[in-house]
Amino acid sequence: MPIIESPNNGSFKKLLGLTTAKGLKAERLFLLSGEKLVREFLAKPNLKIVYEITEPALKPVAKSTPQLQFSALLFQRIDVLGTDFNILVLAQPPIATLKSNDLLTYVPHTIEAVVPVGDPGNLGALIRSCEAFGVPRIILTKEAAHPFLPKSVKASAGSVLRLPIIRGPALAEFPDTCIALAMDGTPIKNFIWPKNGLLVVGEEGQGLGKAVRGKSRFACRVSIPMTNVESLNVVVAASIALAHKAGCV
Repeated sequence: MPIIESPNNGSFKKLLGLTTAKGLKAERLFLLSGEKLVREFLAKPNLKIVYEITEPALKPVAKSTPQLQFSALLFQRIDVLGTDFNILVLAQPPIATLKSNDLLTYVPHTIEAVVPVGDPGNLGALIRSCEAFGVPRIILTKEAAHPFLPKSVKASAGSVLRLPIIRGPALAEFPDTCIALAMDGTPIKNFIWPKNGLLVVGEEGQGLGKAVRGKSRFACRVSIPMTNVESLNVVVAASIALAHKAGCV
């Protein structure tokens, strides 16, 4: 197998682009890295494998898969998480689009999460929590990071490969009937969850920001009482809320 050594190689440029949101949107592919994730996926593959990427010190692990072998230096540039293990190039699962007008008639199956999280690591970890606590699908707002960035895929521990994802409009366009996880809401121990609804979570510190300012925005709010701290990491806060809703706490 020829070893690709030039950074000007077309295949290298294309695959390196998959470490960015722009490249992910253009190619509709993504990188799966990390030995545990790769081996778990190969045991039960549910997406098309386009390539397996290796370097001279690595032996292929995906049978009957087109191989691309890069020099150690080029491989390190694609292996942005520093896994030092074979990388799979997979076809992205379809992501449905929910437009502003669709929100007027959209009926959640149960409690679904609306996520504006821009940090890929937090986003991936939150997707993992959503799967763990039975959220049937997750709606990413316009502000959210791309769910198939390498850091997001790794933080999700594979949940992003299984949980249905919808891409929605900006958070400000979501209806006032959403349930907001906010500091000034009803204490969670006293909150009665509806049968279905959209739970909106925000970033740590800034919370939901401008989206909840004004009495008319997200009147239904739930809070997590805390002592001596101003806020929780978004993953921790959302996980507590989802566990409470699921009856785990």
